[in-house]
Parts: sequence; C-alpha cells; structure tokens
Amino acid sequence: MTAHWRNGGRSALTDLLAREWDVIVIGGGITGAGILLEASRRGLTVLLVEQRDFAWGTSSRSSKLVHGGLRYLKEGQFALTRESVQERQHLLQHAAGLVEPQSFAFGDYEGRKPGKRMFLLGLAIYDRMAGQKGRHYFGLNEFGALAPNVSTVGLKGGMVYTDAKTDDARLVMRVLQEAQQLGGVAVNYMAAESLLRVDGGGVRGVRLRDGVSGAVHKVRAKLVISATGAWADGLRTQGSSSGKAAAAKPRLRPLRGSHLVLPAWRLPLAQAISLMHPLDGRPVFAFPWEGVTLVGTTDVDHKDDLSREAAITRAEVDYLMAAVHDQFPQLGLQERDVIASYAGVRPVIDSGKADPSKEGRDHALWLEDGLLTVTGGKLTTFRVIALDALKLAATLLPEWRDKLEPQPVFGAAAGATAARGLPYQRHLPAGQARRLQGRYGALAQELIAAAQPGELALIAGTETIWAQLRWAARCESVQKLEDLMLRRSRLGIQLRGGGVDILGRIRAICQPELGWSDERWDAEQAAYLALWNTHYSLPA
Repeated sequence: MTAHWRNGGRSALTDLLAREWDVIVIGGGITGAGILLEASRRGLTVLLVEQRDFAWGTSSRSSKLVHGGLRYLKEGQFALTRESVQERQHLLQHAAGLVEPQSFAFGDYEGRKPGKRMFLLGLAIYDRMAGQKGRHYFGLNEFGALAPNVSTVGLKGGMVYTDAKTDDARLVMRVLQEAQQLGGVAVNYMAAESLLRVDGGGVRGVRLRDGVSGAVHKVRAKLVISATGAWADGLRTQGSSSGKAAAAKPRLRPLRGSHLVLPAWRLPLAQAISLMHPLDGRPVFAFPWEGVTLVGTTDVDHKDDLSREAAITRAEVDYLMAAVHDQFPQLGLQERDVIASYAGVRPVIDSGKADPSKEGRDHALWLEDGLLTVTGGKLTTFRVIALDALKLAATLLPEWRDKLEPQPVFGAAAGATAARGLPYQRHLPAGQARRLQGRYGALAQELIAAAQPGELALIAGTETIWAQLRWAARCESVQKLEDLMLRRSRLGIQLRGGGVDILGRIRAICQPELGWSDERWDAEQAAYLALWNTHYSLPA
C-alpha cells in the first residue's frame, strides 16, 4: 500500500507534490478514481486530489446499484441503457465479490402503470442488450412466493429481472488502490484552492492547500481534469486572465437522492422490490444490502449550499414512508424502525426540464480555457467516462499515444477463482473470502494476516469483519473518524445511532493504528456523532 496512506505518511507529500505531473485530477469520487486508474495503467504520471475524503460526496451516498437503468428506456435513452448494461456485465465478471447480482421483483397490479406488456417489452430489450434471455413473468401464486410481504390488493402476478449492486465507497477505494499500484497517487483532504495559468490564460496546474497540515503547494501539470461531480461549476466558473472562464455559466442541476435504512429483520426481502410510487408514479425500490434493507430514492432539486453535507428532509421521509406503507402494509413499519438515512447530490446536466426525473443521466465533457471538466453520468459507467475523458485529454498531450481500448477494470485476479486461494479461508465467515477479494484484491491476504484474535468475526448486523477496521486505520488514509465509520466501513448507516454502542471496541482496535491521543479520539468521536445526528438520522 502507498506509504502516504499510512499513519504519518503525509510527511512525504511535500516532495511528492514538488514534481511536475502529466495530469492532475481534482475530485476523489468514482469518476476521478476511474480516470486515475485508466491514465496510470497507460503510462501517464497522475496525481488525484480530493478536498474532503475519498468518496465523500455522491460516490458514498448513491443507491448502491450497478444497473442498466431500465427506466431510461422509457425516456428513449437507448444508448445510455446499452452502455450501462454492458458495463454492468463487465463489472459482474471482473469485480466479483464487490459487484454482485441482485434480482428485482415488480408487482403487476390492476390499473397501475407501467403495465405487464410494456414492462416485459422493456425487459426483452434489456436482455438483448446484455446478451441474455430468461423468464420474467410469474403468476400470482409464484410471485407471492418470490415477494411474500408485498401488498396483494389488485395483484395479478409480477415481473422479475436481475441487475447488480455494490458498496459504492468501497468500489472507489478499490479503484484508487489499483491505480496506486500502477503508479498513480491519490491524496485526500487536499483542496484545490485555485487554478494556475500560463501567460496565455491556459490552465497548467493547481494551488493546493493541505487540510491536515495547512501547507500550501503549487503543483504543475500538462493537463488539469476537474472530476468534482455536482461541484464542477465552481471550478469551471473561476475567472481567468483571458476572461474566457469568467463568462462560463453554470451547466449543472444538482439533484438530491435520499434513502432510508431499516434492519433486515424488520423489512425482510429475499430480493429487491421495485415499485412505482402511489403519489407520482416515480420508481422506488427496497432491497437487501450489507445486512440491512435500503429504501430509496427521491429525486428533487438540491437548493442547499453544496459546501454543506446533504441530508434527508422531512418531506422526503414522508414520501419514502408512504411508498413503504403502500407496498408492505402488513408489516406495520414506522419511523422508529429506521436505523439511519443518507442523502447524495447527483451531478445532472441541466436541460431545463420541469421534472427533475426527466433529466438525462449522460455524462458530459467540456474543455474550457485549458481545463477539462468531466461530470454527469452514472456509477455503473465510470470506466467509459474515464476513457472518454482520456480521448479528449490526448489532444492536449501530444507526446502521449494510446489506443484507449477498454481493459478489465481489475484484471482476472479479482474473480472468485482467486478468492479460493486466500489463506485462513477456513476461519472466515461464509462468503467473506469472495467479499474480501473483491474489495481488496491483492491486499486481501495482508488484511487477513493483520487480524488479531477474534477480528475475523462479523460485526453483528452487518457483513463487515472487525479486521477491516484495523486495515482501514492502518493503510487507507483515515484522517477523521467519520472516514472510518461512513466510507472505509459503512457501520455509520448500518447500525443504530451510527454504531455508538461498539465505538469502545473500535477505539481499542483503531486508536493505536491511527496514532491518535486520547484527546484526539474523544474530539473525533464527538464530531462524528454530531455529524451523524444532523445528517444521517431522521429530521424532527
């Protein structure tokens, strides 16, 4: 693992940032991580900087789905759907253990749209794009066995299809890990304060401020790529000596998607349930994820200051609970059953449509005054987005040539075959060898070897083992407790109260690895719990 991700390793950053780079990528979400990986494997020297933590924004607060976007067919976005389906299949093959199949069930209710005929037509197109074929419609009795807790009022049967799911923040971390093993460099809590320009006005570097030490660095590069997602307009509209960027107008429409998290025992699902919301006909889902059940998502204009963390609103809670009550009436679910909530802001290109859900989900690239901005798109298509960015970047890097043909995102070693070779597999809970191989690749063996007695056991209510916390604290650039609880692990949204009941054991494992004093840990714990209560619980 890269030295500067370890405890005390940031002291090496001064020399590292003194170099001149081929490319600087600003933004540590899945788009920036994908660009870092694809550029590094093609021989470019690349530095990625993130002003907060890796995956802090949208890439840790998505719906966790790696999907083709069945609903995009309804909007006529066939190219986007085909691209997404093909990337889904690629990730299922090459990121096994991290990206896993997820079956969905959709009830066929009397008078509810879309009807059976239209839905099955969409699934037939979906199958053709994926090169698959299967049975999708089940009668009332069979469907009732597949989805036992759904409302039976007006139910005639239902459709079943397969997409995929992931841990979005861990996907970002795995991509960053692979990129760094190929020579790329990724640094969190390193803010891009301003762009550096040559006399002609073109961007040729970035002025960075280290959020940990406060040090300022001026870093030069042949090309700067902004992959800051919903925050991209902030860099785009920075003024320049030529005046070009000053005239740039905002192009993004930040949309908030919020989710509820419930215990798996309270909303038990054998597979995901997809439905159209009874109030507005929007698609909503509930599905099993990492030992809990997720319910989402909303799609509303996000008017809040983007510098503040997004949070679910009272109206969104009511909206999602209405869907739960309509689809699972016999379970009697209440707000007190909700463990946590989370909200992410999607970087959607603004086309001026009145309904936020009608906006397209394609990605966009803009080369303006020497700054290449990459934004929009979906979690599923991050590899395609990265390659498109490098195709445009090639025009500004005349000495660099590459065919930019797609390559396996993690290579063959990420598959299930490699998982069977993990040492100590007999001591791991069922399925953990495959999960750890998918999340950590070649480093999975080191993670297991670092485990202390009892740390290969599962943390109750989750699919995380204690050893993952030790590894994160030791090797994954944890700068704040929230990094550990909300992104390196997902305990902050999987456990009631953000995991407050197990913070004592987490402290015993992680404080020595992090090198924090008692005062530092106490302060971090207070800050984390305050953050959780304001942004990951339910609003009053």
